[in-house]
Amino acid sequence: MSEERYGEFVLVRRHGHVVELVLDRPKAMNAVSTGMARSLAGACAALAADPAARVVVLTSSHERAFCVGADLKERNSFTDADLVRQRPVARAAYTGVLELPMPTIAAVHGFALGGGFELALSCDLIVADRTAVVGLPEVSVGVIPGGGGTQLLPRRVGAARAAELIFSARRVEAAEAARLGLVDQLVEEGRDREEALALGERIAGNSPVGLRAAKRSLRLGHGLDLRAGLEVEDAAWRSVAFSGDRAEGVAAFNEKREPQWPGE
Repeated sequence: MSEERYGEFVLVRRHGHVVELVLDRPKAMNAVSTGMARSLAGACAALAADPAARVVVLTSSHERAFCVGADLKERNSFTDADLVRQRPVARAAYTGVLELPMPTIAAVHGFALGGGFELALSCDLIVADRTAVVGLPEVSVGVIPGGGGTQLLPRRVGAARAAELIFSARRVEAAEAARLGLVDQLVEEGRDREEALALGERIAGNSPVGLRAAKRSLRLGHGLDLRAGLEVEDAAWRSVAFSGDRAEGVAAFNEKREPQWPGE
């Protein structure tokens, strides 16, 4: 396993083709400061361009929190001009995670609130342990979810359920979160990281070309009518149909062996 640090608060660990993206600001429960946002965006840009990264797992180094959202202590000192300047930096962090081209998994325990839950929502899958508490409480401090929450949450749970959760600003504990579809897999306390990495390893055994094309088709096709969605799917299929991965996958199947993906 190799490690690489991006700024002071973001760590990248490589477990073969599974890359762990670690939120590492434990003294502030991973509150997203301007510096942390800039580092997260930089790490995501590097991973997006890395063909060896087949799956990214977003984790936390804090024992009791995934991420508590924006750094409100920092925000309290901001002028209006400071807030305007910070906005594109903050957006780049959330869109950096959202636009990663490979499958992404969030490993959530403890608090995942506001921007912290938005980081998890930006991933394709969320694995949470039984200590998880999630929510978008922004309206209780006079703003709205601004890291994708008003768009990502209804795509998970529907417009009315998302409205209730955002308007009420309530926190949702793990069992209810799983029941409502706010998280995808509920695991025993302390096992979110281990289970998310294991899921990542299973996913990473598949074709990296196929995985990226499947994600692209899922993302671009969402919300389109069926006919348009099928055109998105066809374009994604054509992008992999003549790839080295497809040739290797068919050969390995017929030769009854594990594929050795060229990744192209």
